[in-house]
Amino acid sequence: MLNRGAYFMAHEALESAWRQESGPVRDLYRGLLQAAVVYLHIERGNYAGAVKVYQRCLKWLRPWLPHCQGICIDSLLADLAAVVEEVRNLGPDHIGEFGLNHIKPVKWCKPDPATGAGMLCDRCGHEMIEYNCKLLCPNCGNRFDCSDLTLYFD
Repeated sequence: MLNRGAYFMAHEALESAWRQESGPVRDLYRGLLQAAVVYLHIERGNYAGAVKVYQRCLKWLRPWLPHCQGICIDSLLADLAAVVEEVRNLGPDHIGEFGLNHIKPVKWCKPDPATGAGMLCDRCGHEMIEYNCKLLCPNCGNRFDCSDLTLYFD
């Protein structure tokens, strides 16, 4: 949804996931849903809302750097920063001139094929291992399937 520009629908779906989650990954969902709200505010021409929510979503996304559950958080934050910088350059009177086509899709990360390193468990922080289409945490048993979050983005 998010990568198709359906920002409101992405927000609603991520908010539902956020409300249902009780573990630490809840904060990841909160940050992602607020990233969708930043784009929604830009789409609707709400300069103050976009800037305010951007600051808020940083708080929830930064702890998950560089990536979590297959999402390249570092790329997402860099893309958000570039978008918000452009919005700030346009200012509140010209936010409508921002081309929404400049918003980049959320990137997916995979473990480094040479070392298998690169994915940390969102529950305990241990290095996860890839097995077929799943990521497994050998420390706490957390399992993550490659399709778990794609429904929010594509």
